[in-house]
Amino acid sequence: MVVVPLNISEYDSEPMPRIYERESTNWARFAAGGTLLAGGLLLLTGRRRAGLAAAAAGTTLALLDQKEAVSAFWRVLPGYIDTVQRVLEHVEATVENVSAKREKLRQILAPRA
Repeated sequence: MVVVPLNISEYDSEPMPRIYERESTNWARFAAGGTLLAGGLLLLTGRRRAGLAAAAAGTTLALLDQKEAVSAFWRVLPGYIDTVQRVLEHVEATVENVSAKREKLRQILAPRA
């Protein structure tokens, strides 16, 4: 077995030690998660009003923590509404078409007196 020495150039700098920045604790996330968990537990134990209030508070805290996501959703919401409106118009037209054909078929198949 041959051992090949690795030459280190004199211009190479020493590797820099990695400095990890400590992330600050995001208390809003903990509060939102805890409140949502408490709301879920209250709902499971049958305390509906308290559970819904806690869940609403937790949801509000989570939304306040995620401002960027909420604003991005708010910007695309009109597009989603337009798409849903077009789909509903298409469904309405289809239902009217089926209703008209049903009426014609009923007239054809109805016994004549």
